Amino acid sequence: MNTKDKVTILKNITILTMNGNRDIIENGLVAFKDNKIIYVSDKNIEEELKNEYDIEIIDGDEGILMPGMINCHTHVSMVPFRSLADDYKDRLKRYLFPLEQKLVDKELTYIGAKYGIAEMLLGGVTTFCDMYYFEDEVAKAAKEMNIRGILCETIVDFPSPNAKEPFGGLEYSKWFIEKWKDDNLITPGIAPHAPYTNTDESLKEAYNISKEYNVPLTTHLAEMDYELNEYKEKYNLTPVAYMDKLGILDSNFISAHAVLVDDNDIQILKERNVKVSHNIGANSKGAKGVAPIIKMREKGIDVGLGTDGPMSGNTLDIITQMSQVGKVHKLFNNDRTLMPSVELVEMATIGGARVLGIDKEVGSIEVGKKADLTLIETSSVNMQPIYDYYAAIVYSANPSNVDTVIVDGKVAVKNKKLVSADFKEIRKNLIDLKEKINNVAKIL
Repeated sequence: MNTKDKVTILKNITILTMNGNRDIIENGLVAFKDNKIIYVSDKNIEEELKNEYDIEIIDGDEGILMPGMINCHTHVSMVPFRSLADDYKDRLKRYLFPLEQKLVDKELTYIGAKYGIAEMLLGGVTTFCDMYYFEDEVAKAAKEMNIRGILCETIVDFPSPNAKEPFGGLEYSKWFIEKWKDDNLITPGIAPHAPYTNTDESLKEAYNISKEYNVPLTTHLAEMDYELNEYKEKYNLTPVAYMDKLGILDSNFISAHAVLVDDNDIQILKERNVKVSHNIGANSKGAKGVAPIIKMREKGIDVGLGTDGPMSGNTLDIITQMSQVGKVHKLFNNDRTLMPSVELVEMATIGGARVLGIDKEVGSIEVGKKADLTLIETSSVNMQPIYDYYAAIVYSANPSNVDTVIVDGKVAVKNKKLVSADFKEIRKNLIDLKEKINNVAKIL
């Protein structure tokens, strides 16, 4: 007896395709087979598909189906430190680095990654770009949880939790890239922490590794005022101009933050085809400033949205970031017409995919692309009425409105509950770390 191939159909939905025409399909239908989308239309071909395939139906109940959201910059395993020293001055060097040195190991990295990934999935995020230590543990967690990850080991000029010698992350990165380079969900990369925590030599070596393996390189760039002052005093250059002088800016380069940039820096980023992760929540909370992404986008620079680490921005969902980006830029520029909702959804989906170099595979709902999908329910009290679907997602929705999340053709969230792992166990493992962390935090 011949068995039919399985196809999953999502129906009774409004589809925000985020394709080149930004088509919106009301009362639409999306079908996917294995991990690929095979049908997107306003025509109901359910009966036709039943003749050829074994059909599974997901009734969207008049929800909004959008591409899975993309978090372009985070440190997901930092979640065990969330809410520690939130209002502390010079928090990075005075508080975070010492905490990491004393506490971060494989176990904490893995436990933190699983909890953070759970939070992202429940908030509709299907892909994230991570920068931390022990990235192999993050990769294991991502595979178990079924989320797409661009995962990059951190390189620093001091002994790190994962390397006894300065810059030990370089060797780890090569091993990590070799291990994961052919995985269907994990794209390995490399992450020199920042120009001010690296040397010219380590930055160039990280760049050479990214070129050799053709993987992403991401770093914090033009984020800190002391970073700006240091490069001005030493070289009479901005951090962006200095990195360009080293010859390491190219299309594989993902700049996290890019807050303190001038017009010349923006031109350099454009000419080198550098991508930018805009992390408004963390930048606002840390009083870093507002990155000039409107100018960047006008120049044609690809800009996506990131949360930064959960100790910096405290949240890992992108819905929150969309709203904050819209509001802050309108306020900062005294112009409510800036950053229309469609542009914010674009940065959260196909724009983020471009930043991470995966836009041929994900970021829009189109035939042939991978089935990375997020369904936003519209029956909750905060979601009606809807006149503009994009505005409803950006300004009305919150992570609790995420009903269903599909990654690579597999359901990870259903009926607002995690199905790819046991959340109660994940939460317990995180809470069990609190006493140990708090005992160390008290003496810093």
